[in-house]
Amino acid sequence: MREECKMRKPTKTISGVAPLAVMLPPRKCDHGTCLYCPSLNAPQSYTPESPAVLRARQCEYDPVKQIKARLKAFKAMKHPTDKIELIIMGGTFLSYPKEFQFDFVKKCYDALNGKNSKSLAEAKKINETTRHRCVALCIETRPDVCTKKHIDDMLEWGGTRVELGVQAIDDKIYKKVNRGHVVQDVIDATARLKKAGFKIGYHLMPGIPGSNPKKDIKMFKKIFSSKDFKPDQIKIYPCQVLKGAGIENLYYGGEYVPYTKQQAAEIIIKMLKLTPRYCRIMRIMREIPPSYLVAGIKNIDMRHDIEIGIRAEKSKIVEIRFREIGFALRDKRKIDTKIKIRMTKYRASGGTEFFVEAINKDNVLFGLLRLRLDIPNTEHRTPNPRGIATIRELHVYGPTLKLKQKAIVEWQHRGLGKLLMQEGEKIAKKKGFKNIRVISGVGVREYYKKLGYKLDKEKIYVEKRL
Repeated sequence: MREECKMRKPTKTISGVAPLAVMLPPRKCDHGTCLYCPSLNAPQSYTPESPAVLRARQCEYDPVKQIKARLKAFKAMKHPTDKIELIIMGGTFLSYPKEFQFDFVKKCYDALNGKNSKSLAEAKKINETTRHRCVALCIETRPDVCTKKHIDDMLEWGGTRVELGVQAIDDKIYKKVNRGHVVQDVIDATARLKKAGFKIGYHLMPGIPGSNPKKDIKMFKKIFSSKDFKPDQIKIYPCQVLKGAGIENLYYGGEYVPYTKQQAAEIIIKMLKLTPRYCRIMRIMREIPPSYLVAGIKNIDMRHDIEIGIRAEKSKIVEIRFREIGFALRDKRKIDTKIKIRMTKYRASGGTEFFVEAINKDNVLFGLLRLRLDIPNTEHRTPNPRGIATIRELHVYGPTLKLKQKAIVEWQHRGLGKLLMQEGEKIAKKKGFKNIRVISGVGVREYYKKLGYKLDKEKIYVEKRL
C-alpha cells in the first residue's frame, strides 16, 4: 500500500468514497418527541456532546464552514477527497422550511466547489468537474415525510440515497413510542423512493419499547420476506436510555430495561446471518457520549468484536460490508483476483430488482450494480409508457483513489464499473426496455458521459438509448 496511507484512519474511505456529514441546526420534530429521543439543546436524536454536534456547533451549523473543516481534516489524515459522499443529518431535513432546504444544499455544493454560485443549478454544474465532487448525496428523513414532492426536491438537489427512520415495523410499537406514523408510511415511502431510483437505508432499533428478542428477529425476517420492504442498507441501533428522553422515566420506574451487551450481540449476529447478499449493514451502534448514557450498551466498537467471533467460527455471512474487498485488503487476507459476475433477482415494491455483483470464488465483493425494472407509471419524473429501467447504484469497492490515479493494489479505476454497467444494460435490453437511466450523483456525470449517457431534459437522471 502507498506510503501516504500510513496516516489514515483506514476504514474512513475503505469503501471507495469519502463520507462527509453535515449537521443541521436544532429543530423540534413536528409530530412531537419519540419516547427514546432526548430533548436537549442539540439536533433531534443527538446529544450536545456527540462528536458530529460538537463539530457543527464550532461551525455555528454553517454548512460551508462544516464542509471546509471536514475537508481540512481529511487532508490531514491523507484521505483523497475527490469523491465525496455528502450526508445531511441531524433531523428531518425535509420538514425544514423549503427555502432553507434549497439554500442549505446550494451552500454544500458551493463549499465543495470553493466558490459561490448564483443558483443551485449553477453550483451543481460546477461540481461536475470540480476537485471535490459530490458523487452521492444522502438525506435522512421520516417515512411520513417522504411524499412525491419531497422526492422531486431531492432529485433536483442531486440526491441519490435516502435513510428512513423505520426503527420497527409494528403499529403498536409506533403508538407506544409516539413515533407519529404507521407501517404503511414505511411501505409507501419505500415504493416511491425505489421507483424514483433512490438507494434506500433503514434505521432499525432492536430492544425498542414494546419489543423483545423474539419479536425483533420476527420483524427483521419480515423486512426481507415481504415485497413491501427489502432495503438496500440497514443501520442497527440497539435502544439505549439517554438523559432527557421520555424512556428515562420508564427505566427508573422499572417499566423498561434495555438489552445487555450479550443480548444485543446475539440478536445482531442473528440479523447478520439473515441479511441477504443485496443488503449492506452500514453501521452497528451509535456513538453516544458516556455522560449522556443512563443505561444500555456502552461499546461503540461492538461490531468489531462480533465480526472477529463470526470470522473465527467461519459463519456464513453474505451481507455486503462483510464481503467488501477493502476490508479483505485491510486484514491482509489472501485474495483470488479472478472475478465472476453473479446476479440475484427479486421482487420489491411493485418492481423487479436485479442485484449484479463482481465477486471471486471466496465471495469477496469487488463491485455491484442495482438495476430496477418498473412497470409503466407516471408518478415520477421521466414517465415512459413501456416502463422504466433504472440503475439505482453502481459502486466499485476498495480504498478510494483520486479521480485520475491509477490502481496498484486497489480495485477502483480498473474498468470494473464499465463491466457492471454493460451487464445492467444487457439485462434491461433483454427484458425489452429501449432506454435506461441512472440516478447519478452530480460528481459522477462525467463518468457516465464516457459510457454514452447524457443528462435528461429535466437535468435529473443520465440516460441512454439501448
